[in-house]
Amino acid sequence: MAEDRVHLSKTEARAGVTPHVVRYVLAISLLLVVIAFAFTLGIFG
Repeated sequence: MAEDRVHLSKTEARAGVTPHVVRYVLAISLLLVVIAFAFTLGIFG
């Protein structure tokens, strides 16, 4: 069974380069959630 393993590099396993858009989406989403909670608690409104 050990001979059946295929060793790939990180880039080959991902089938390409991952964009850095994910960190921006997470940051903006987190900011929007914090603002939504602030409105819910009555801090801004």
